[in-house]
Amino acid sequence: MPSVAITDIAVPKDVDSVPRPVVALSATSVARDWENAKHQHRKAQLIYSVRGILNCEIEDGVWIVPPQCAVWIPGDLPHAARGSGETECYCLFVEPDAAPDLPKTCCTISVSPLLRELLLKVASFPALYALGGREDRLIAALLDELVEAPVEDLHLPMPRDPRLRRLVEMMLADPTDKTSKGDWAIRIGISERSMSRLLLQEIGMNFGQWRRQLHVILALQRLTKGESVQTVALELGYENASGFVTMFRKAVGKPPARYLSERVAAREPTSIPGIMLSDQGLM
Repeated sequence: MPSVAITDIAVPKDVDSVPRPVVALSATSVARDWENAKHQHRKAQLIYSVRGILNCEIEDGVWIVPPQCAVWIPGDLPHAARGSGETECYCLFVEPDAAPDLPKTCCTISVSPLLRELLLKVASFPALYALGGREDRLIAALLDELVEAPVEDLHLPMPRDPRLRRLVEMMLADPTDKTSKGDWAIRIGISERSMSRLLLQEIGMNFGQWRRQLHVILALQRLTKGESVQTVALELGYENASGFVTMFRKAVGKPPARYLSERVAAREPTSIPGIMLSDQGLM
């Protein structure tokens, strides 16, 4: 569907009505932020980021999609999406029974070179590609690769308890706040022990782990816009870049410069036509 105007394909029900197991689209937003309000569609969705950071939000959490990663959204799951600055992404809409063992929950996955090339190729297919032909076989290979793709821990879980939600809102409003766990508990009207128990019960993380994951998400958003590690470290309340790098490495297994360079190094698509995201975007 690369030549179709966005207004013709933006409504999720139109994508759901295409009688094919997979519908692939490409989308570009140059030098501006965008946001798509919460919506849902019957088909599952894969959003692959070529350039820029994408965020996908559902009731239970936020998934971040740095360059060369993708987020999988099961069908019929209400979600919202947004991108910061210049973004380029590819989307797959997949019938729930298109292949066995597709993910049943929302997750961020690492995109291998083979999966990437298959995504770019499939995005060039017409919407009503021939069933049983070459296009169909390549889509089957793509689905096989998708099932095997490794999951990355780029998820910020969100609690349901209203007191913990207030905690999250306050921390998101000022991520540099160094308030201790005990003082945070007082501010939301709960004991420190109860807060710790509820966090583990609802999101499977302790307070320190959750705050570290939050800082990784915020850092990736800033770093991909070109801000320096030193600037980001100070903006997140770290005394120096060294402390921030140590936190980042502990969370994702490598320092921020290496983490991002490995993704930026992957060559970007050059021959697949794009379509501009509008207020009724594809996400």
